[in-house]
Amino acid sequence: MAYFIIRRNSFEKLKQNYQIVTQSKSAFDLSRLRGNSLLMAETRLFLLDGMALVYRAHFAFIRNPITNSQGINTSAIYGFTNTLLTIIEREDPTHLAVAFDTSAPTSRHILYPEYKAQREAMPEELAAAIPEVKKVCAAFKIPVLVIDGFEADDIIGTVARRAEEAGGIETFMVTPDKDFAQLVAPYTAMWKPGRQGSDHEVLTYEKILENWEIEDPKQVIDILGLWGDASDNIPGVPGIGEKTAKKLVAQYGSIEGLLENTEKLKGKQKENVINFSDQARLSKELATIITDVPVKETLDDFKLEEPDEKTLKRLFETWEFRTLTKRLFGDNTAKNQPTIDPVFESLKTLEDIPHDYHLIQSENALDSLVKDLLAADAFCFDVETNSLDRFTSKLLGIAFSLKSREAFYLPITDWPALREKLLPVFESSALKIGHNLKFDLAIMLSHGVQVIGPFFDTMLAHTLVAPEQKHSMDSLSENLLGYSPIKLVDLFSGERDEADDLFAAAAKKKASKGELDPSELPIEILAEYAAEDADVTLQLYHKLIPELKALNVLPVMEDI
Repeated sequence: MAYFIIRRNSFEKLKQNYQIVTQSKSAFDLSRLRGNSLLMAETRLFLLDGMALVYRAHFAFIRNPITNSQGINTSAIYGFTNTLLTIIEREDPTHLAVAFDTSAPTSRHILYPEYKAQREAMPEELAAAIPEVKKVCAAFKIPVLVIDGFEADDIIGTVARRAEEAGGIETFMVTPDKDFAQLVAPYTAMWKPGRQGSDHEVLTYEKILENWEIEDPKQVIDILGLWGDASDNIPGVPGIGEKTAKKLVAQYGSIEGLLENTEKLKGKQKENVINFSDQARLSKELATIITDVPVKETLDDFKLEEPDEKTLKRLFETWEFRTLTKRLFGDNTAKNQPTIDPVFESLKTLEDIPHDYHLIQSENALDSLVKDLLAADAFCFDVETNSLDRFTSKLLGIAFSLKSREAFYLPITDWPALREKLLPVFESSALKIGHNLKFDLAIMLSHGVQVIGPFFDTMLAHTLVAPEQKHSMDSLSENLLGYSPIKLVDLFSGERDEADDLFAAAAKKKASKGELDPSELPIEILAEYAAEDADVTLQLYHKLIPELKALNVLPVMEDI
């Protein structure tokens, strides 16, 4: 088998890990375990919650799905594979296994027919992706664990408990699901994938006790029994949320302890705990992960193996995973392809990147900006309007960017006066850069300004570079820059409590119809949002130019 020598790539690292596992213990370098080490063990077991990870990957890209040239949605496959490679690259696992649910009913469904009944049917594209994800596991020679009548949670719980009892094994349960916290032990932790814009988090025994305000991780079950779990349709006790559940478990130790002391409760809380005591017990049982599932595989079956390079290359070629191919096998296998950075892990946000955004509110500041724009060979601009109707929209402001990480937002106050100052800018010979410029040009024309070219539209440019992919600014920013821009809907829904879920849902519904009105936002918030759009678009311009040249399509772009 050939191993590329251009750089130390993931496939080489996987080979090295495989050799470590198969060598004697004396060859094992314990110093490399210090990053996420629980006990400096020679065995590092990673158990992946396959179903949760593919769901998460699919919906993480729901707004901008990853598709190949055949139009097949590969978001779930890409996201799962990316997480797997991250573990291989960062964590040096010695043993790996992936667990999946089956369609067979479990004891929870028999006990409570409404269990998970509120969930919508699995999207067809996601259902089609699961067998492909299992092909990835097979190519990496990672066992896939499925047992009818049990969920992936139960399988992982059983294997994790066995590893904890065996001793000398560090176990990491790779999942975003909070109910796994009940399984955490001194040498068993949760490896929680990060949301876009953040890194993964390792939740150790101490962190679980701190985060849940408990003395024993098993008390997580009692908290969930009182609080309920909407994602699994576990009812809990009416009127008891997360904070109250933690407080009651801290005070009484368990649901059973609480029910023995109902006389100490007061008012509606007392009434609900008494009236829904059976429901609390039922909810606790539903939330309890089973740890004695008949898993036939032993630890040796999970030992890291050397993957099937030929099959992986064939699969990646079918799905057109150029970046993952380069990442796993090295540069030689992905020459002359557009550079698209991994989009699933650790996307940066505005908070992570130094930037210099300005709100233009004085005549002097405006004059200075106009002077710089007139002297520039190229600049990016982006209009802000109160709707997406290019014929009736009101112009709220214009954002400009002349260099990366710097942008200006000019709110429209006295448009006739501003128009006179800006006319020379838009009629200059400078290259005007934008994203979906057709909209911006139409808005400017409807407000009495005919923008003179030349033009560069990053949306059109990307259709030449990667015609099979999505071309929205958010998608390009995430894929090409590793950066997640501010979403307008988030500025309206914000970070809200559960009580405001209806507000957030309404905002998302309006956003889907293009009905959000940015003029309702504070000017400082709108300025940052608009300036970021112009800044990101300018960065995309600089990113796309080399891609266009490499593909020899820059002349085509210039002729559009």
